[in-house]
Amino acid sequence: MLLGVTGRNASGKTTIIEWFETQGWQRASCSDAIRAWLRERGDEITRETLTQGGRTLRREGGAGVLAEMLLASMEPDTNYIVDSIRTPEEVEAFRIRSDFLLIEVYAPACVRWQRMQARGRAGDPQTEAEFMAQEEAEAVAEDSAGQALNATAELADIVISNDNDSENLHSNLTVLLNQLPDLIIQQGEFRSESTE
Repeated sequence: MLLGVTGRNASGKTTIIEWFETQGWQRASCSDAIRAWLRERGDEITRETLTQGGRTLRREGGAGVLAEMLLASMEPDTNYIVDSIRTPEEVEAFRIRSDFLLIEVYAPACVRWQRMQARGRAGDPQTEAEFMAQEEAEAVAEDSAGQALNATAELADIVISNDNDSENLHSNLTVLLNQLPDLIIQQGEFRSESTE
């Protein structure tokens, strides 16, 4: 199976990815290609350089290039969960696989700002105004090379609300994991009907 995860900054994407790893899933990220490209150039890896690098790679290879590169590197018969899906074209590239589902992780901006302050990750905005400006910049792409988190979220097959504690989230993820085979079958049937 192949799951993709999208969501706004500090929504809990990493927490979900890490939980799936404890269940034996392999982690992958669309940002891996960007990191490798930045290392080759000798650039520092920051949120800003990752964003700019992603735009450059998308301009050069198309809006779905990061997903295409990742798909090419995946081992067969392995369950993967993919982080950092930020464009509708990346979603469409992954949909070449019939076992792909996209999860949107949702948490209100006020909750995410509190989490961001608590985690103190390097590169995170230092003020709420910076946080809101970053939110706006990542929401809608100016061109096909930019991030389009709103449009990407609209393509989600599953929405997980993560505005509570981690125990609640883990309980919901356990239920989801048990439902995945049926959800993939249902999505496959829905996609077949929508293309007829």
